Amino acid sequence: MTNDTVSTAETISHRKHRLRRDQKVTAVKVWLNTLAMSIVALIFTFPFIWMVFSALKPEAEIFSAIPSFIGSEVQWSNFVDAWTLVPFGRFIFNGFFVAIMGALLSVVVAVLSAYAFARLRFRYRDRLFLLYVLTLVLPQEVLVVPLFIMMNQFGLADTYAALIIPFAFTAFGTFLLRQFFLTIPVEFEEAARIDGASRLRTLWSVLLPQLTAPLSVLAVFSFVGYYNSYLWPLIIINSQDLATVPLGLSMFTGEHGTQWSLTMAAATLAIIPSLIIVAVLQRQLIRGIVLGGFGGR
Repeated sequence: MTNDTVSTAETISHRKHRLRRDQKVTAVKVWLNTLAMSIVALIFTFPFIWMVFSALKPEAEIFSAIPSFIGSEVQWSNFVDAWTLVPFGRFIFNGFFVAIMGALLSVVVAVLSAYAFARLRFRYRDRLFLLYVLTLVLPQEVLVVPLFIMMNQFGLADTYAALIIPFAFTAFGTFLLRQFFLTIPVEFEEAARIDGASRLRTLWSVLLPQLTAPLSVLAVFSFVGYYNSYLWPLIIINSQDLATVPLGLSMFTGEHGTQWSLTMAAATLAIIPSLIIVAVLQRQLIRGIVLGGFGGR
């Protein structure tokens, strides 16, 4: 056996040893990453797990001296009582309807305004966009009083329209979609215009199919924002028939305290629509968030 053959064999052996070592290091890193992600996921989901188990406990054991997940008995009747004590089914319907319509209106407004700020040329466009984005710094508490006066003057107080319209015209969706519009080459629109397509047809047939991920993200964020809103419905709604889920949850608190077992049961029922929406749009949400993390590229 020549020296070159021996050297080649040693090199191959060394490479195999290094490859096995790298594979072990990679496996350890994957395992540690999985463990860390599992711990973080458990931390974030723990309040929801506790809520579900608390919904199944007797009322007297919610704040027991020795905390435990499972009570002395499993009371499925808490869900029935929470559903029947107040018209909670109506509250879920109201919340779901307002959230769906509000999300749709928010997406339409954001698409049109983002397209205008990204593609149309008009005087003071960038300054107006900056002014529009600056409205994001205004907290909801500052807006509710003038919005209430406006809705009351229009005769829209205590209506679905008052719950849906005011907060559909926000700058968040416009800012988000404008960034994605700017990443789409203008040549696509020019080709469509050459073929005789109008601006609306170009927007609908050429641009929007490329924005399914950010549109899904905006729709889900808008849905959750409407569904969880408490302050504005509390101010603008007087009728119980129009109350949304957060208002319904507050009805389990009375002069004699809070019925925590029923509150937890009602809260568990209330999160089901949001879970369904997120599960259905999970792939688009992940894609949209990933793209957004890279500035739409």
